[in-house]
Amino acid sequence: MMIFDTDIFIWVQRGNEKAVRLMEKSRNRHLSIQTYMELLQCAMNKTQHKDVRDFIMSYGFTVLPLTENIGHRAAIYIEEYTISSGLRSGDAVIAATAAENNMTLVSSNAKHFKAIKDLKFKLFKP
Repeated sequence: MMIFDTDIFIWVQRGNEKAVRLMEKSRNRHLSIQTYMELLQCAMNKTQHKDVRDFIMSYGFTVLPLTENIGHRAAIYIEEYTISSGLRSGDAVIAATAAENNMTLVSSNAKHFKAIKDLKFKLFKP
């Protein structure tokens, strides 16, 4: 099972066919609540908010909530990787969501996630 990072949705919005095919061939589609909030935050108006929600629903994505375990793991990631690798809090929550749910995180941002040892990671090359 895969969880998609925010950047994959942005590639789809930009019309990247490879990103679209990646999502289409995945049977169980997931995203973290962090990714969902980032997508909504980038919307410029209510219509774009609706477009984000409609896209998530039409593709059958499951939005994974922030749990106590995810929050704890994300905090550990911040302690462990922020100084050495520049890990940011949003990426820590996304990575922790993937790890806690035993999923592979798909992202084109290897530098954000490569240092995290217990994370299953798949690099997307647009």
